[in-house]
Amino acid sequence: MRMRQLPVLIAGLSLSLSAFAATSDSWNVPVNVKKLDNGLTVIVSPDHTSPTVGVSVVYHVGMRLEPRNRTGFAHLFEHLMFQGTPNAPKGVFDKTITGGGGRNNRSTRPDFTNYIETAPVSSIESILWLEADRMKTLDFNQKTLKNQQDVVKEEIRVNVKNQPYGGFMWIDINQQAFQKWENNHDGYGSFEDLEGASLDDVRNFHRDYYGPNNAVLAISGDVTPAQGFALAQKYFAAIPKRPTPPPTDFSEPLNTAEKRIEQSDALAQVPAIAAGWKMPARGSHDLAPMAVLGELLAGGDASLLYQGLVKGREVALNIENLYGLTSPWEFDGPTLFTVFALYKPTGNADTVLKGIDEEIAKVAAGGVDPATLKRIKTRMLANWYNTLESFMDRADTLAKLQTLWGDANVANQIPGWIEGVTSEDIQRVARTYLTRANRTVIDRKPVAKTAAVAAPAAAPAAPTPVKN
Repeated sequence: MRMRQLPVLIAGLSLSLSAFAATSDSWNVPVNVKKLDNGLTVIVSPDHTSPTVGVSVVYHVGMRLEPRNRTGFAHLFEHLMFQGTPNAPKGVFDKTITGGGGRNNRSTRPDFTNYIETAPVSSIESILWLEADRMKTLDFNQKTLKNQQDVVKEEIRVNVKNQPYGGFMWIDINQQAFQKWENNHDGYGSFEDLEGASLDDVRNFHRDYYGPNNAVLAISGDVTPAQGFALAQKYFAAIPKRPTPPPTDFSEPLNTAEKRIEQSDALAQVPAIAAGWKMPARGSHDLAPMAVLGELLAGGDASLLYQGLVKGREVALNIENLYGLTSPWEFDGPTLFTVFALYKPTGNADTVLKGIDEEIAKVAAGGVDPATLKRIKTRMLANWYNTLESFMDRADTLAKLQTLWGDANVANQIPGWIEGVTSEDIQRVARTYLTRANRTVIDRKPVAKTAAVAAPAAAPAAPTPVKN
């Protein structure tokens, strides 16, 4: 599960922001969509400014959709997809793409797993052949399964168990804020579930979730729609569609009572809190205002919470916001808007939360002034168009939106949704969603501080120095 932001391939830039600003106030990404007879949805977004191409294959399966008692299986499978097929043994996929001057990546999220590549356009047929080949089948064997089970377990050790804070702001807080298993289990996976995965489990998972009718293929760059659709037909049309498991109902209402949890952390040097509120549903008229409100509150050093708590009251050391593991536009089930902050060892969570509540109350009561609202929208629009500049990111964005919304043209609607948000909209969503009743808070304290607080006050001996 690769969490880092994907680098921009300079050769794949299709539009400079300076040119955009100078010529127009809007830009529509070309979106051409066709569905093959086997159910594979194909998107082509042509751009001939560079002889490069970006490809994304998004499967509608992720942590939220994985089988019960197989936590982390969607993540495990993300690794297995690079372990070879009967036609392309392990290593062929990476060597073919990187040897031709390209790069690839992948990630697992609650509602999708994506596989992305970018390369010179001369490599497009090789990329599509490789993607179609592993959509058909994999080289299922016990040695590979055992190896990747160990790889995923080691990743959990490195990224969670042996890291300060250990992802508590997206793993632990989900477990506390949500009621249904689909939404609150650890998508990284338990060691017990990972070790219990069998070859039959792997075969069945590929059969159930990796068929063409559960996937979207997007191609962006130096190809025409006719060329892109012809190549998709050539390489993918012969793969038969396969039944997918019936969807479960993982919807949840907003919470009605605040939940507070305190945790200890043996690796942390300073305490931290994560405060999460259930978001408006995807497609809700409140979604765009919530996205703008999130940027207003915690989107960078100019945000209200950074200026109010870090620079002003000096009760927090940093402020970050999260929308689960995605963006405010790329989810398909209950998701949290989370504020994560480190705070001073001499402080406490109540002081930080009080500061957060005060800033939210100001917005709920008075809205946001026109100049600030314009600045926030400009920043969001710049970030959105920047995402669509690289062919790889554009293909990936279109494929994800098609998977989650059923319409890749949402990419061209989001700027209008952002522009249409008013101060009154922001007040409404602040009052509706960022309430104490809808909030879940985890206060994560270093072990030394937790022990010191718990020590008897009347102990006569001099205190033992605390190691930092």
